[in-house]
Amino acid sequence: MALLGAILGAAGGGWINDAYGRKKSTLLADLMFALGSLVMCAAGGPYVLILGRLFVGLGVGIASVTAPVYIAEAAPSEIRGGLVSTNVLMITGGQFFSYLVNLGFTEVPGTWRWMLGVAAVPAIIQFVLMLFLPESPRWLYRKDEKAKAIAVLEQIYDSGRLEEEVELLASASMHEFQSNCTGSYLDIFRLKELRLAFFAGAGLQAFQQFTGINTVMYYSPTIVQMAGFTSNRLALLLSLIVAAMNASGTIVGIYLIDRCGRRRLALTSLAGVVLSLVILATAFILQSSSSLCGSLFSGSCQGVLGWFAVGGLALYIAFFSPGMGPVPWAVNSEIYPEAYRGMCGGMSATVNWISNLIVAQTFLSIVGWVGTGPTFLIIAGIAVMAFIFVALYVPETKGLSFEEVDLLWKERAWGGQGSHESLLGSAP
Repeated sequence: MALLGAILGAAGGGWINDAYGRKKSTLLADLMFALGSLVMCAAGGPYVLILGRLFVGLGVGIASVTAPVYIAEAAPSEIRGGLVSTNVLMITGGQFFSYLVNLGFTEVPGTWRWMLGVAAVPAIIQFVLMLFLPESPRWLYRKDEKAKAIAVLEQIYDSGRLEEEVELLASASMHEFQSNCTGSYLDIFRLKELRLAFFAGAGLQAFQQFTGINTVMYYSPTIVQMAGFTSNRLALLLSLIVAAMNASGTIVGIYLIDRCGRRRLALTSLAGVVLSLVILATAFILQSSSSLCGSLFSGSCQGVLGWFAVGGLALYIAFFSPGMGPVPWAVNSEIYPEAYRGMCGGMSATVNWISNLIVAQTFLSIVGWVGTGPTFLIIAGIAVMAFIFVALYVPETKGLSFEEVDLLWKERAWGGQGSHESLLGSAP
């Protein structure tokens, strides 16, 4: 139910962002988080608990659209990727600390109510702090509140850079006015440059999920037990280590994304993901074949392969978390024109959550049909497809202003005529 809420929240979150702004959207997400946590904590039956999960999911969906866009629109272009990736760090770090918090409540009476209710605390804190933060300067400028927008930019840039940024905003605003763009959802599929941008952004979001990250995060205790570690305590401990590695890898991604670039980081990440998934698949295939396993390993075959599988799991996290973890969110926060940023970001995030739901609902079923090893080989094949997709369709946006990114898509859409065509001036 939380995933369903996230899908609905992301689908509506884009429109809310464009209509009411990034700040109000964040405040709404915080309200959903707090309300959902308190409803779950006080639940007297399963239906109330499900309702609480729906509220939390709505908050997650709205926040997944809003946070990257808000950060990107307030960030200088040269550090934009790292700042957007910091949002991913807050998510992965939050997952790790949630394990620790839940561990602390295991011996407290009313364990599960405390675990669910305490989630309202960070939501309330963020709501209060958000009241003191400004609205996105780009959203303000687009809504013709130029004085407020410039006042926000003055807090970010020095006087020399400020003039340049204001000129870019004015140029983008004039471009939008001359193109007579409607800000319609249909434009995303009607206009070639928008269609190309959305295809790249939504494709990245889909491949982020279909290359298996939430399979690893949701089912890491199960995977560890499949690897031969039958102790629940050991499985949970190893899952905690996986969560810590995921957060640590995101820190590496923050450092690299504005140095190596989004495209190179994603390609390197996917290459490592393919390798680690092949290792995982090999371990499980050998484990299921006792004769082959015995011929390759002396002594405790299952024990050796169990650690081999856990090593593949750790390698997967080490490669995925710096690249395919933050890159899809960073790219989607910067590749769309001003008038369509919330809309396209919302649709792209919806693709992410739908893909998440599909993977979560099918992974164990596929394991039951074909076995664990072949399942990981299927995911490795998808990761190869993702590598090809990034190589062909995702351009490098490192260090580019939003206006330069718009020009990039225009040139991809119209070739040599790119410098002469209006960004949204005509359909293909």
